[in-house]
Amino acid sequence: MELVLNNLPQALIIIGILALIIEVAVLGFATFVLLFLGLSLIFSGTMMYAGLLANDWMTALWVNAVLTFVLALTLWKPLKRLQQPSNNEQVNNDFADIDFVLEDDLNSNSQVFHSYSGIQWQLKSEQPLSKGTHVKVVKKTVGVMWVKEI
Repeated sequence: MELVLNNLPQALIIIGILALIIEVAVLGFATFVLLFLGLSLIFSGTMMYAGLLANDWMTALWVNAVLTFVLALTLWKPLKRLQQPSNNEQVNNDFADIDFVLEDDLNSNSQVFHSYSGIQWQLKSEQPLSKGTHVKVVKKTVGVMWVKEI
């Protein structure tokens, strides 16, 4: 205990780093509590080491309480937004707006291809389409264009 009291700034920094390691490695940013505490311990230890704060337990306690609260207020919402799943909506772009006339019958069993931009794309549709039907691309996946009748 004497070692920690004599080296309070370094002890705060080490405890802060350990809290960050536990938050990232063990909890995987699930709670953020140790993140805020770890950051405040590192900040307060650094300020004590630089001589900006008094080197005693009472100062360390109050500074960490205030810093943890301020960090939680400022970082909570941005970090929560990062945890939310991404939106996988299809983006409408010029590639999806192409239309053409089918050269073969298209049904669930057929292997129909369309050449576009130097690539042979397999065509698929939710309903059967006959040869000569004017179609529009409504969705695209890897190597596949989903079409529907215009």
